[in-house]
Amino acid sequence: MTDRVRSLSSSRPKGTAPMPRRREYLSIPDLCAELGISRDTFYKWRARGTAPRCTKLPNGALRILRDDLEDWLNDRKEVA
Repeated sequence: MTDRVRSLSSSRPKGTAPMPRRREYLSIPDLCAELGISRDTFYKWRARGTAPRCTKLPNGALRILRDDLEDWLNDRKEVA
């Protein structure tokens, strides 16, 4: 491989791994504040199975992955 082709094939130095994307988790109060809903509304949605997908931590606390929230919101968009 020539130097020119090598330089075009990768912007990272040889032997380095890509930076892992950091996952952002939201707590229930953070989610409620972002959506402008009450905790009661969130738990009603969860009981009906319509809330965003949650992750249960070992201590029992719930967290919502930012990507899951974005997917959930996109699934609920209406075509204008």
